[in-house]
Amino acid sequence: MSINLVKGQKIDLTKGNTGLSKLVVGLGWDPATIESGDLDIDCDSSALLLNEHGKLVKDENIVCFYNLASDCESVMHSGDNLTGDGHGDDEQISIDLARVPSDVHKILVVVNIYEADARKQHFGMIKSAYIRVVNAANNQELIRFNLTDNYSTMTALITGELYRNNGEWKFNAIGEGAHAAHIDYLAERYQ
Repeated sequence: MSINLVKGQKIDLTKGNTGLSKLVVGLGWDPATIESGDLDIDCDSSALLLNEHGKLVKDENIVCFYNLASDCESVMHSGDNLTGDGHGDDEQISIDLARVPSDVHKILVVVNIYEADARKQHFGMIKSAYIRVVNAANNQELIRFNLTDNYSTMTALITGELYRNNGEWKFNAIGEGAHAAHIDYLAERYQ
């Protein structure tokens, strides 16, 4: 049974879920009705593997459309969806918790609109955005966080994070808007 989270809510993922190791983080969105002739809105999901101080210590710890796997291959990206069309997850990030290196304490999941400034696009033009975490072993959805705040003018969303706590993995529903038309700009906040 899936748990619907609200902004700021934290939940244990592995405590009470013996053997839970492989997860799929699904991100979905739909373009709001836009005038014909406008460009498709290209949302890009990414994962930042951060240390115990919340810092990105190397560029290889950015898993995104141009770097589909972390060096240790514990975090892997499904590839780029250029439009958000269709049903279900638009992009997925697979995480093998057992393989995450011990120096990685947080996996921050973010979404940004590619070339948002040049295309004059923002998350006010997106509807039905969500992040969900699924047990990859049985495809059971564990949690879902619908991103329902007004994110007009924002070009990036910090959706949530998986983090270590006393030997367990937890999830924090963040839902914070930001300005970054490319993952590299957003990553600078954590360097």
